[in-house]
Amino acid sequence: MMISRPLSRLILPRPASAPFLRGQFARFQSTEVQSSKPEEPTSSFVATFTPPPNRDEKGFAMKTYKPRTPGVRHLVRTINDHLWKGGPIKYLTVAKKGHGKGGRNHTGRVTVRHHGGGHKRRIRIVDFFRSEPGAHRVERIERDPGRSGHIALLTNEVTGAKSYILAADGLRAGDVVQSYRSGIPVDLVQSMGGIVDPGMLAAKTAWRGNCLPLHMIPIGTLIHAVGSSSRGPAVFCRSAGTYATVIARDEKSNCVVLRLQSGEVRKVKKDACATIGIVSNPTWQHRQLGKAGRSRWLNIRPTVRGVAMNASDHPHGGGRGKSKGNRHPVSPWGIPTKSGYKTRSVGNPNRWVVVPRVRNQGKRRAKS
Repeated sequence: MMISRPLSRLILPRPASAPFLRGQFARFQSTEVQSSKPEEPTSSFVATFTPPPNRDEKGFAMKTYKPRTPGVRHLVRTINDHLWKGGPIKYLTVAKKGHGKGGRNHTGRVTVRHHGGGHKRRIRIVDFFRSEPGAHRVERIERDPGRSGHIALLTNEVTGAKSYILAADGLRAGDVVQSYRSGIPVDLVQSMGGIVDPGMLAAKTAWRGNCLPLHMIPIGTLIHAVGSSSRGPAVFCRSAGTYATVIARDEKSNCVVLRLQSGEVRKVKKDACATIGIVSNPTWQHRQLGKAGRSRWLNIRPTVRGVAMNASDHPHGGGRGKSKGNRHPVSPWGIPTKSGYKTRSVGNPNRWVVVPRVRNQGKRRAKS
């Protein structure tokens, strides 16, 4: 899905010796390059900007099956014919095994219920920093069993190093993406005539899959894989189909204001990273597993109701019949689970949140 303005982008790889500009060029201002001898734009900077292919899709289609068996009668899957059919790059993965797969901590105690079993899997090492500059070509789009969105295998066109990143919706094999966290390349400044114009810079960099500091992204752009600090990794909007919207810039606090899908409006440091577009596989939320065994393959164990337990296992357990002892719904540890019961500390609010998200369907629990 194309998000930013369809103008142009840089498709040639950056030379290995090309330095990166920092300082006032990285502050998204219109500034002229100071040099003792002005250089004329060479032919390598001319006619190298072509718009990326438009892959907007109207609606979506899901795959259903003829009910030859009870397990496929309600099975609904997404259609992703562009995914890689083979396995991952072995050295970019790590084995998923040990107590963590069963919801245990280092002492062997269960800290996360309803986890256990499941198929063998390997964790894909995804680059959430995107600190490596230069052009990276997309080799293929792969399915990651450890996350809902897809991942893209990149190859650095200068060094040949391979890495995984979150795939933006519409990203395909053969596309070229770049990261501008280290600054603006000199060849890109020369292609603009030696002057960094905000509008022209956005037209040449704000493309699907490119990673930019938030202060270089135009207002109204949909982004994903958003970081929270200047040098930290992406922490927001990483699951399938998620995105955030840039709505304002706060010059006083050096922050950029974002609106998340939950309705929450929060501030993020303007030097934090963000990737243009939305996360791939947006129809993942409409899937249906079809049978209980498919959940067990996914490392999900059954959830038992409290009223079906014994009195020693749950506050709702025990008694004759389906009775929970005339008690309000609570967790196995006695914490209320409904009626808008607040568990957050009142004296420690989140200073980054401008407008909190709506909780309890907009109905606040009356103070007693």
